[in-house]
Amino acid sequence: MNKPIVLETRRLFLREFFAEDLTPLHKVLGDPEISRFYPYNFDLARTENWILRNRTRYQTDGFGLWAVILKDSGELIGDCGLTLQPIQGEMLPEVGYHIRRDKQRMGYASEAASACVNWAFENHDYPAVYSYMKYTNLPSAAVAQKVGMRFLLEYPDPVNTFTRVYRITREEWEKKPLY
Repeated sequence: MNKPIVLETRRLFLREFFAEDLTPLHKVLGDPEISRFYPYNFDLARTENWILRNRTRYQTDGFGLWAVILKDSGELIGDCGLTLQPIQGEMLPEVGYHIRRDKQRMGYASEAASACVNWAFENHDYPAVYSYMKYTNLPSAAVAQKVGMRFLLEYPDPVNTFTRVYRITREEWEKKPLY
């Protein structure tokens, strides 16, 4: 099956998920170290549902989380993309990312997230793009900051105890130097 590319960066392709991505995606989401910031662990059924929810988002929203693929090997190493998420009761565009543990700290998450922020501003009239996470998720906060997002707020959340929100506005993005 030919899988069309949604985004391309220097080292990565981002494309829609397909059913056959279940096993490699589960190597990411099913890792307890990666899912420690979620209120539950991912079994195969939850990972399959993750793919199905994003396939639905592609149809309803025109975007979702996409498979992150290494250009040099064709290997699926995570997900990254744009979803509409409830942030203090308002549905806002949020960039999310998960990279397989053995591929972390290599810049893949920030490379993919940067491309997704750019895609959001090029394809939609959003005044800002957000990233939110459990307050203890320091690696995700570091990626948000590397992309150029700034801490916006922290609020009580029954799922995360506290949720931290980072944001970059269209104006900030347009002034951001390319790296």
